[in-house]
Amino acid sequence: MNATGSGAAVPAGASPAAPAGGRVAVLARRGKLLVAEPFFGTGPRIAVSRDRRFDAGDLVVLGSPAGADGRGGAKSGRGRGRGRATVVRRLGRPDVAQDVIEALMVDRGLRRSFDPAVEHEAREAAAGREDLAGRRDLRALPTFTIDPVSARDFDDAISAVREQDGSWRVWVHIADVSAYAGPRSLIDREAYRRGCSVYVPGAVEPMLPFQLSGDACSLRPGEDRLAVSVELSVVGDSVRRAAFHRSAIRSDERLDYRRVDQIFADRQAAVDPWGVALAAARAAAGALGARRARQAALVLDSAEPEFSFDRQGNVLAAEPVAQTESHRLIEQLMIAANEQVAWLLSEGRVPALYRVHEPPDGASVERLIDQLQSLGVPTPPVPRGHMTPQQAAALAGEASQLVSDWVARTGRGGRALTGLVLRSLKQARYEHRNLGHAGLQSPRYCHFTSPIRRYPDLICHRALLSVVAGDVPAPEASWVASAGPWASAREREAIALERDADDIARCFLLARLLSERESEAVFEGEVVGVIRAGAFVAFGPDGAFEGMLPVRRLHGEWWELNEQGTILVGTRHGGAIRLGDAIHVRVAGVDAPRGRVDLLPAGPDTLGDTARAPDLRRSGGG
Repeated sequence: MNATGSGAAVPAGASPAAPAGGRVAVLARRGKLLVAEPFFGTGPRIAVSRDRRFDAGDLVVLGSPAGADGRGGAKSGRGRGRGRATVVRRLGRPDVAQDVIEALMVDRGLRRSFDPAVEHEAREAAAGREDLAGRRDLRALPTFTIDPVSARDFDDAISAVREQDGSWRVWVHIADVSAYAGPRSLIDREAYRRGCSVYVPGAVEPMLPFQLSGDACSLRPGEDRLAVSVELSVVGDSVRRAAFHRSAIRSDERLDYRRVDQIFADRQAAVDPWGVALAAARAAAGALGARRARQAALVLDSAEPEFSFDRQGNVLAAEPVAQTESHRLIEQLMIAANEQVAWLLSEGRVPALYRVHEPPDGASVERLIDQLQSLGVPTPPVPRGHMTPQQAAALAGEASQLVSDWVARTGRGGRALTGLVLRSLKQARYEHRNLGHAGLQSPRYCHFTSPIRRYPDLICHRALLSVVAGDVPAPEASWVASAGPWASAREREAIALERDADDIARCFLLARLLSERESEAVFEGEVVGVIRAGAFVAFGPDGAFEGMLPVRRLHGEWWELNEQGTILVGTRHGGAIRLGDAIHVRVAGVDAPRGRVDLLPAGPDTLGDTARAPDLRRSGGG
C-alpha cells in the first residue's frame, strides 16, 4: 500500500466494497454429511470438515475449502476430504437477531476487529499524548456534551456564554483525533480504509480502535482532553466572527437528548456550572436555526429507531427517536462550526474535503411539486420559465417546510412525503472542490465535527491545523482529490448496511410480537410508498414495521400507478391507494434474515370489493 500526502492511498485494484474474507452460511445435516448453505444469498451447498465445536443449525463463517476453485466452490477433484470447507468462526444461531446482524456485517466485508499492530499503536499513542503545551487552556469553561443515551464515544462538546450586549459566544469543541493518528500511521491507514464507523442495532464497527474512540479521544466528563475548538461570536441570528484553537478542555457533564428535553420542558433542573452555558447555547442555536429556516433550508423530519435487546440477543423493543429541540440545538451549532471551518479552508485554498450537496435539477423539483399537488399537499409557487439551480434549491426547501407543516397538522404522511422530497434531490458527497451545500443553503460547508467516526473530518482537522498551528503539513491536493470518491462510497455502503440491519431487527421484533398475539392480528398502517406491483405499508406501534402489500392480493380490481407515482388507481371501481392513506393489514409472512415482510389486506375488506373498502380509500383532504 502506498501513502501520499496526509493519509493512505487506496490499494491498487481495490474497490470500496472489497470484503475482508469469509462467507456466512448455516450448517445443516444431509445424511452423514454436515453441509453449509449460503445464508444471505444463493449458491451451492458445501460439505464441511467435521468439527465437534459446530453442529447443524449454527450460523458460521467459512474459510476456503481445501482444493477450492477460488470462487468458493469445490473443484471436481478426487481424493477424500478435498473440497470441504472449514468453519473459522461460529456467529450464533439464525433465530437470534443480534447473531444475524453480526452475520450481515461479516457478509458485507466488515472486519469486526483491528489488527493487533493497529491496536498496539493506538495504545502507545493514547499513552503518549498527555502534554498540553502549545494548547489554549479552556478547561475552566463550563462545558457539556449532549448525545444519545446509548452513546459510548463523545467527540463534540459545547461551552457558551451570553455577553452583556445580548450576543452569545459559543465554543464547539471537537476531539483532536489528529493528535493520536498521525498521517501514514497504521491507525490512519486503517481509518482511511474503513472510511467511517458503521452503527447497527446493538453493535458498531468503529473507524478507530477503542483505545482512541472510546477512551483517549472521547470527551468524557471530569477528564482533561485534547480538542480543536471553534469559537463563534453569534450576534442576532448570524455568526459574525470565528476563531480556531488547538485546545485542552474538560467536560463538566455528560447530558443526553432525553434529559435536555426534560430540562427545556422544566421537568428537570439545570445546575451549575453547566446550566447557564446550556441556556446560552439554546438561545444561540435557536437564533441560528430561525435564520436558516428563513433561508429556505431543507426540513427533513425523521424518527430513527433505537432497539433494545435481552442478554440472549433477542429484540425486545424499538423506540422511535424523533428530532427534538435538544437534537436541533446540537445540529445548529455543529452546522455553524462546519461552515466556519469550510470558509477558512476555502479562503486559504487549503486542500480539504467539502461536504457537497449540489442544487437539484429544475425538472426534479417541478415533479416533486406535481407529486405533492396530486396528494393535496400545499406547495409553493413555481417560477415561470427556466428554473436556475438556485431557484430549484430554494423551491425544494420551501416545499420541505410546507410538507413538515402539513404533516404536523394532519398527523400523517411524514415518511412518504419526506421520501418524495429526498428523491427530488441530488445525493450529498465528499468533494475536493467547494460546490456548496444546497440543502443547508450554505455556500461553503465541510464535515469537521465527528473525526472519531468519519475520515473526511480528520482530513479537515489536519487542513485546519496546518493554518492555525503551523506545525502540521497541509494534506496533499492530489491525495485529497482521490479521497473524496472513496469516502463517499464507504459512506453509501455504511448507510445501506445500517438500513438493512434495521430491517432485520424490525422483522425479528415483529415475529416476536406475532408469536404473542393471534396469528390473524390486524394492524393499522399507513401507505408510505407505491409501485406498480403494490403498496409499501408502515404499520404497528408508531409505524415501527414496514411490509409490501401486493396488488395481486387486492382481488376484484385492476390497479394502475398514476403518472406522478403517488397513487394506485383502481380502473374498474374507481378506488385509490394513496401515499399517506390509512389502511388495515395482516401479516402474511416474515423473512427476518432478509428484512422482508409480506402483507394481506384486512379490516372490512372482502375478496371482490377491495377497491371500495373504506380503509383503502383516500383518507381525508389536504
